Amino acid sequence: MKLTIQGQEYEYEYGVTYAEIAKDFQKDFKYPIILVKANGNLRELSKKPEGDCEIEFLDLSSTAGHKTYSRGLIFVLLKALYNVYGNKRGRDLHIMHKIGNGIYGEVGGIKGIPDADIKAVRQEMDRIIDADMVINKRSVNTSDAKKMFHDRKMFDKENLLNYRRVSRTNIYSIENYEDYFYGYMPTSTGILRYYDLFAYDDGFILMVPSSSEPTVVPEFEEKKRFFACLKETDEWGAIMGIKTVAAMNDCIRDGNIGDTILVQEAFMEKKIGDIAQQIKEREGVKFVMIAGPSSSGKTTFSHRLSIQLRTLGLKPHPIGVDDYFKNREDTPKAPDGSYNFECLEAIDVAQFNEDMSRLLKGERVELPTFNFKLGVREYRGNYKQLGPDDLLVIEGIHGLNDALSYELPVESKFKIYISALTQLNVDEHNRIPTTDARLIRRIVRDARTRGASAQKTISMWPSVRAGEEENIFPFQEGADVFFNSALIYELAELKPFAEPLLFSVPEGSPEYPEAKRLLKFLDYFLPAPTDDVPKNSILREFIGGSYFNV
Repeated sequence: MKLTIQGQEYEYEYGVTYAEIAKDFQKDFKYPIILVKANGNLRELSKKPEGDCEIEFLDLSSTAGHKTYSRGLIFVLLKALYNVYGNKRGRDLHIMHKIGNGIYGEVGGIKGIPDADIKAVRQEMDRIIDADMVINKRSVNTSDAKKMFHDRKMFDKENLLNYRRVSRTNIYSIENYEDYFYGYMPTSTGILRYYDLFAYDDGFILMVPSSSEPTVVPEFEEKKRFFACLKETDEWGAIMGIKTVAAMNDCIRDGNIGDTILVQEAFMEKKIGDIAQQIKEREGVKFVMIAGPSSSGKTTFSHRLSIQLRTLGLKPHPIGVDDYFKNREDTPKAPDGSYNFECLEAIDVAQFNEDMSRLLKGERVELPTFNFKLGVREYRGNYKQLGPDDLLVIEGIHGLNDALSYELPVESKFKIYISALTQLNVDEHNRIPTTDARLIRRIVRDARTRGASAQKTISMWPSVRAGEEENIFPFQEGADVFFNSALIYELAELKPFAEPLLFSVPEGSPEYPEAKRLLKFLDYFLPAPTDDVPKNSILREFIGGSYFNV
């Protein structure tokens, strides 16, 4: 058969695996090959080409390859726990959150894992990796998979499969340990040698290399405020009794989604009210700085916060940092020649500081409005003057970076970091990346407000993420408070909006594998009607129908 590999044509015998072919091309890659694209579709290396096709190998530095590596490490950890502690403890692992390059998890029944236990598990992980054990994959009837997980008391997986419409389910195994995973796996364990494992809080951290340096295990960067926000989210999910997708589906099936929405929105309103009270009680605050990654719901949050501030007798005024963009011809450019709107240098920082400093002194200042169509900053008579109860609510990606507001006294600023940190897991061993939830939000919003296709949004997402890594995440620990804008019910509501958009991504396009992956992910959820979603909900910023102009 004829295979086009890296742009050149080669002849191979039928029956050869992608892994065997990859050996001939590994010399052309800096890092180990872990996956393959065949005619634009992702495949595991254990698969075989079915005929003539175009092949692109993916190494550990690719996005899909990095996710596969992380997933494989979690599988090895599960196998090690099973070997060290036996059936119950080995399966009672909860993969919960990502903190930088670390994956946080807990083992049921243990609060604070002893160092001796961590050492034993590490030694077993090393043994499994050094042995280069095959990761097998078999397809079984979904009904048989449910029975298997029921018998092994893995009820979260059994319940998840109750909502799967496919007749067959893929089961992965390392020796005698079997599990279900959302996503692809490496062909064997030997590739997974770069990791670290140590006790942290009530559980552990599994350190995974970054995609930029996939053979280097980074130092763990502790983010105490971020982690505290995650823990609070977990506790709230536990109170609600909804920690997995299947539990969310049960809620929708049983007709309880309306109550869940009311409780979730009340909880969120209380959190916003608490933040407003903190601002009120802190003497000297004149600037509320709000920042967070894309599709966190910053605009709706700023409106709702302003309402809460008004109930306390304050007079908030919204300001967008985007109105201080430099004129288009002065905007820095990225290496590819496109305008770089994400960097701090795209903002007229000097003018922003001059205007804010004058306002702080009580002067009357005319503020700009940026004309995005013409690419110029304009003045349209928008004057502001701060009285004793006035304050500015400033939203922008650089809000937490003191380089943006270098002239303003520290005591005049109250910083808020907002992000959508979903508390749901697919099941106890498969977490939902917060980036997936935000990407789905953005796909829906871009289509509604900008007429952008899902293909375009997906194509832009890597550059958006790169901008977040550079301009937002490094400053999050400097926030006075963290606000989690994720709604426990939102993916069920977004599903009917997102699926048609994702189905429109052309097969064979570079964005098709990602669209296909997101469609498979959304297939886990039952859809929920939007009737019960309040008009002031953050979700309305994405699906439409908001009370606010968002």
